Amino acid sequence: MTGKGQQAQSAISGLMLSNVACVRGGRMLFTGVSFTLGAGDALVLAGPNGVGKSSLLRLIAGLLPAYAGQISRTGKLALADEHMALDARLPLTKALHYWATLDGSDAEGVRAALANFGLSHLADVPVRMLSTGQRRRATLARIALSKADIWLLDEPGNGLDTASLAQLNHAMAQHRAAGGIVIAASHQTLDLPGAAALTLEAAE
Repeated sequence: MTGKGQQAQSAISGLMLSNVACVRGGRMLFTGVSFTLGAGDALVLAGPNGVGKSSLLRLIAGLLPAYAGQISRTGKLALADEHMALDARLPLTKALHYWATLDGSDAEGVRAALANFGLSHLADVPVRMLSTGQRRRATLARIALSKADIWLLDEPGNGLDTASLAQLNHAMAQHRAAGGIVIAASHQTLDLPGAAALTLEAAE
């Protein structure tokens, strides 16, 4: 699978899985997962609840060990799942700025991320007071600020309204156009032109 931006970024971002299997809680979730993604590529993960979509994203991120198979990564990864990784006590701007500083972004980058996800008016609101949809957008803003080559998105559209979904789709398009990779596990339809699809099935 290859995509837009490959010429400029192929040496920077890449991901290959070969016959990967996952075991959680003593149960085999899936086996034989293989794919290769290059700069500008996207992959949509599908399958019933509990089949292991979130676990696969965490395997790719290096947060879980693979039971079998090999995972090869080139480039920086960022994972957006149900864990916000933002300090709930801080105003949103300061919470994002903490991660932005670690990832090499600046205050201007934080302001741009807030604007891109429709959060500018919430800049001074403590993270703990954000709604579900606002928290999801804040998580996506953190991912956009990360300067990661590979975005791992677990149900990124949950809690988002139509306008926010459009903002997400625009951010993913920009990321891919710059040579980034997107892998999304989603029950909602995302605007990822040319994306490959992988449906996980429970291991027998």
